[in-house]
Amino acid sequence: MGRTSDAKQKILEAARSLIEGRGYSALGVAEICKAAGVPKGSFYYFFESKEALALAVVDEHWAAQKRDWTRALSGEAEPLSRLRRLFEETEAGQRAVQQGCGTVSGCLFGNLTLELSNQTEAVRARLQEIFEAQTDMVEAVIAEARERGDVTTADPRGAARAVVAQLEGQVMFAKLYNDTGRLSPLWDNCRALLGATVS
Repeated sequence: MGRTSDAKQKILEAARSLIEGRGYSALGVAEICKAAGVPKGSFYYFFESKEALALAVVDEHWAAQKRDWTRALSGEAEPLSRLRRLFEETEAGQRAVQQGCGTVSGCLFGNLTLELSNQTEAVRARLQEIFEAQTDMVEAVIAEARERGDVTTADPRGAARAVVAQLEGQVMFAKLYNDTGRLSPLWDNCRALLGATVS
């Protein structure tokens, strides 16, 4: 079987790939283990249930995405330039996946929200925490832009929620139409939403 740490990571990677490609509900533990190349007993050594695995996949994906968002939204550039960088990197990431497998994968969090939010409270609660954290990160940038007079929005929190919702929605449409071009209007829409006073 190899080292147990390798087995756990193989299960996580296989589960994430399968969830992104087919969704969560149709997957069985045996299929996940087969894709991971590990015995079924290994699954239950690391995860008490498929739901526990889903939570682990979500946590691992958020850890990576949070690093990416923190890098994109921080630095010396003007706040709106940093927000635009987040959109550009999101579009580039979706395009790279499409070029690799032929389809737009969408957002793991958005996909699971649509599929599982009414089925498992634990996953719903974790996804709520993640979307609130995303909103916090975007709000901080919008508040900075507002202090500089770069945007006219009077409600940075509400604007941040709208920006995150727009990003999720456009990614969902990109997946639906298998067309990353659906992400192109993100920046112009965001500028309009925020009442941007600078280009």
